Amino acid sequence: MKSYSKLRKHVRLYKASRWFGRHFSWLRRFFGWINRHTKLLQRILKWTGRKLSFLKYLNVFRYLKIIDWYIIKKFISTYLFSILLIISISIVFDINENLAKFTQYHAPLEAVIFDYYANFIPYFANLFSALFVFIAVIFFTSKMAGNSEIIAMLATGISFKRMMRPYMFTCVLIAGLSYFLSAEVIPHGTVIRQNFESMYKNKKKNTSAENVQLQVGRGVIAYIQHYDNNLKKGYGFSLDKFQDKKLVSHLTAMEIQYDTISDSKYHWKLTNWKYRQLKGLREQITSGAVKDSVIMMEPTDLVYSKGQQETFTSSELKDYISKQIDRGSGNVVQYQVEYHKRIASSFASFILTIIGASLSSRKRKGGMGLYLGIGLGLSFTYIMLQTVSATFAINADFPPMLAAWVPNIIYGIIAFFCYRFAQS
Repeated sequence: MKSYSKLRKHVRLYKASRWFGRHFSWLRRFFGWINRHTKLLQRILKWTGRKLSFLKYLNVFRYLKIIDWYIIKKFISTYLFSILLIISISIVFDINENLAKFTQYHAPLEAVIFDYYANFIPYFANLFSALFVFIAVIFFTSKMAGNSEIIAMLATGISFKRMMRPYMFTCVLIAGLSYFLSAEVIPHGTVIRQNFESMYKNKKKNTSAENVQLQVGRGVIAYIQHYDNNLKKGYGFSLDKFQDKKLVSHLTAMEIQYDTISDSKYHWKLTNWKYRQLKGLREQITSGAVKDSVIMMEPTDLVYSKGQQETFTSSELKDYISKQIDRGSGNVVQYQVEYHKRIASSFASFILTIIGASLSSRKRKGGMGLYLGIGLGLSFTYIMLQTVSATFAINADFPPMLAAWVPNIIYGIIAFFCYRFAQS
């Protein structure tokens, strides 16, 4: 009975194939025609495939084995667990510290969650990403060493250098994500978080500036006696234009107001203005009540508030730095430090991973507690060194680029000796 049902099934399939053969024979002829008339194209594609066969070596996944994926899984899971643990503790402490202020200034629950903590978490996580990487590496590597897993790997002929391959692959992912967050994502969230803090935590921003002078063009110097950033208004404005070191025009205004609703930048409205044009010994004076003008400066060029550099994306930072240098402004060091620090902090993952794996890959008495203590000490020392070098750059004319990379240079040397020691 069973064989008879199989026979009926084959009969049905045979009939169906005959029906398709009679009614769709044109499809077979169509594909045959394409095959006959594309011989040249097929040869070109085959030749291109042979010439581009080297691209298979660019596939990083072909270099990763089962043991590599095992270490990568351990690394990422421990890294995410440490982030969740430490951030959870930080949020609890932050709520305990700021709850009174939130209630005092009647902060809405929605604003607390989405404007403050939703932007606080990625900022905090990325700020201490190097610390989380270090802790994660030491934690799971010490555990593997304690279970004799690393000894088993090395006994199979795997070198310590080869064992570091999955560590470095994971660091590439973490470093790339860290840089993308710090360069493009976090600055937008920082603006929202700082606005929340100024409204509901009474963290007052610097909203005014006195005696601001800057170069807004070649040979064009602007001066504002007092500027209020809340109103986007300046008082006691003057604009001097020089040619061949000679004054050719002098513009003054009692007030200057930035146009916030304009479609383009640099639009200012002058009130009670007077314009003096100098031509040799002659002087032409014009004046008026209100005048719309285009002046190559923005409110961000006039007032600096603490942490303002953190609200710029990396591309905005680069443009701002070059613009301020062209204007002859000396208030760009903190922006330069921030720009280079974002790049340097991404590479810190590689350095601290090498140190952590080198210290904890051997099975020793004392367990992982000793390594975690060393790891925490080195991580906090690294973060402190970043702060100190940035302070030196701002206050002691230390080169900003060098200030951002000094921690990496010092810890890179430590990583080299730790790696050599682990190999021996």
